[in-house]
Amino acid sequence: MIIIGERINGMFKDIGDALRNKDAKPIQEWALKQQEGGAHYLDVNSGPAVPKEERPEAYEWMVKVIQEVSEIPLCLDSTNYNAIEAGLKLLKRPGMINSCPAEREKIERVFPMAVQYNAALIGLTMDNKGIPKDAENRIAFAMELVAAADEFGLPIDELYIDPLILPCNVAQEHAPEVLESIRMVKTLSNPAPKTVLGLSNVSQNALDRHLINRTYLAMAMSAGLDAAILDANDDDLVDVAATCEILLNKSIYADSYLKVFRQR
Repeated sequence: MIIIGERINGMFKDIGDALRNKDAKPIQEWALKQQEGGAHYLDVNSGPAVPKEERPEAYEWMVKVIQEVSEIPLCLDSTNYNAIEAGLKLLKRPGMINSCPAEREKIERVFPMAVQYNAALIGLTMDNKGIPKDAENRIAFAMELVAAADEFGLPIDELYIDPLILPCNVAQEHAPEVLESIRMVKTLSNPAPKTVLGLSNVSQNALDRHLINRTYLAMAMSAGLDAAILDANDDDLVDVAATCEILLNKSIYADSYLKVFRQR
């Protein structure tokens, strides 16, 4: 299970202020804190804190300050692909691009970029019309992304399909469809692409967010989920991920398995 720490995001006030003030301290502190929590990648997203035209420079700066204190690979997250490419050029270790929908124009921009910079890629099961409600249409988009990986030479094990979970308090019917999508993705090729979720979306604006996140993570992992963008400092949530790996026979049990999961 690959944990992608979600916290370096301009949507959070402290990170937004840090970006506007070019204050490296909060960003570096969260990089280290998430690393200690068990993150294997750090998601890096300026959010709305930086104007679109300034984002390439902002991503260069974020990559530099994070890499001063951490060697964890970065997942560069933006709809501005020039900003992502600016960051990719500075990575010391192969990173990840978040993300590319199943739209031809964007596929032609992002897939070659992933190959050029030896980056993994998160593909979204949606197009410019939005997110489908059922698993079948999500999988139709996933098939387009798998075909694009073959076309542009992206190794299939570097493609992560995100079936896009929505908040359960407004789109409850999507939750089981996403689980079925995760199962179906594993049948699309041999080897199969990986799967990923922005986990915190399932509980957005709901009560008992932590409980919802933990429960859905366990359900998704049992369906075949490989990675999640989540709160790497929710110790109970990370414990769920580690324990699911044991119970799904993906990791060898040891009495120290919770500690080992965070250190690997």
